[in-house]
Amino acid sequence: MSAKETPRAAALRLLEAVLGEGRMLSEETLDGLSPGDRARAQRLAVDTLRHLDKADYVLEPYLKKAPPLRAMNVLRLATVELCSGGEAHGVVNDAVNLVGASKRGQVLKGMVNAVLRRVAGEGQERWDTAPGARLPAWLRQPLLASWGTPAVRAMEARFEEVPSLDLTAKGDAAALAQALAGDLLPTGTVRLAAGAQVSALAGFAEGAFWVQDAAAALPARLLAAQPGERVLDLCAAPGGKTMQLAASGAQVVALDLSQRRMTRLRDNLARVGLTAELVVGDALDHQGRYDAILLDAPCSATGTLRRHPDLPYVRDAAAVTELVELQARMLDHALGLLGPGGRLVYCTCSLLPQEGEAQVQAALARHADLRVEAVELAGVPEAWRTEEGGIRTRPDYWPDQGGMDGFYMARLTRAGGALPL
Repeated sequence: MSAKETPRAAALRLLEAVLGEGRMLSEETLDGLSPGDRARAQRLAVDTLRHLDKADYVLEPYLKKAPPLRAMNVLRLATVELCSGGEAHGVVNDAVNLVGASKRGQVLKGMVNAVLRRVAGEGQERWDTAPGARLPAWLRQPLLASWGTPAVRAMEARFEEVPSLDLTAKGDAAALAQALAGDLLPTGTVRLAAGAQVSALAGFAEGAFWVQDAAAALPARLLAAQPGERVLDLCAAPGGKTMQLAASGAQVVALDLSQRRMTRLRDNLARVGLTAELVVGDALDHQGRYDAILLDAPCSATGTLRRHPDLPYVRDAAAVTELVELQARMLDHALGLLGPGGRLVYCTCSLLPQEGEAQVQAALARHADLRVEAVELAGVPEAWRTEEGGIRTRPDYWPDQGGMDGFYMARLTRAGGALPL
């Protein structure tokens, strides 16, 4: 990678990694760019993925046939920028240079120039009237079967929007909301408008908060760790839930398979002044006895599409089947680590019931002494409660407040009851 790579060239590289090679944006590096250019490249790529359907809709009348993928991605990138207020001369010239950077692309420079000049001149109206985005069929069909057309369309509308910035306060959430001029959501999360630079916020350096979606903050609250309890956080990184558990005064063991992600968790704990025992390893090999366990199981992450628009182009239905099998094994193993009267919260950031509601129902069938505790949580309406007693959040919930990630969670105990709260 050249040290002189421009933000637009880096954004194109990110698009090619996702759409051409099936890799997540998080797997790519932008080390050759300044912090400002890195943020711009990331934003351009994310915006293009978020509006890929609209870009293709705008481009359709100007293409007799689909060009090679690299050229198509150049056109998509430039179209999103042009239709979002980008300056035509710079956008078009850079696009022509990008496609012409390779020998094979030289012959496409004229086409890219002609198409984008038409987009710059007349594409805005088509952009403004484009149909709403549609999820890929592998994901859309099971969501339609589970939640129905109105709910799925509402979710798809949310996926096109830039999500807000959600914070969990280490201390008084109301005071943090007031200090940052944010909104205090019913569940205790502080919400700021999208685009805020986290590290520049008052209280960041002092460890007054951490970034965590409002839905992602609920599983740890459902577990309700108590001071002095021995608590296990399985699949812990990057650590939002670990920090919630540690802030409760519990003795927290945080386990994750990834050394790289665990390093990030260690840094996050240090910034907020909290402690936990960090273990790098496989959750299925871990042994011990715990009063409470939080299992945030590996999943399709389809509930986080608002923040990760690359996911639909990287995941597929076959991967979900493998994950469901792994989740069941991890849940059974985690249940075996509970001490007498212990409790376990199982959660996934998935919109697919097979990774949530159905997974818990299957566990109840496998374990005759297992039950779900339908615990009330502040700010969580009864409508979010599922048939078996869990909690389901979706991106179309809280439409007037900016939505939330999709999560499933359930608190499980064995016969004999849970520890007192």
